Amino acid sequence: MFDGPQSTGMTVFAHFPLDTGYFGEGPQTTMVNFRVDDLDELLGQLARAGVRIDPKREDRAYGRFAWIWDPEGNRVELWQAPSAGSGAVPA
Repeated sequence: MFDGPQSTGMTVFAHFPLDTGYFGEGPQTTMVNFRVDDLDELLGQLARAGVRIDPKREDRAYGRFAWIWDPEGNRVELWQAPSAGSGAVPA
């Protein structure tokens, strides 16, 4: 639920260079990023369901990231915001 400008959720459209490798190999030119509550738990559930998971992880001051592929081969980004006690500012 969106509670106005003070809400912790947001929609972002980020532009990348045409030759970026960020979306993975192949013709993909866009990527969906899902905000998740517990990245490790979700990755476990997805692994048990047979979802293809990229072994790469990124831990940044602004959150943790992982990537999966949907059934059509599109790379999807998962993001867990930093916890309130981490000292990082949530996005």
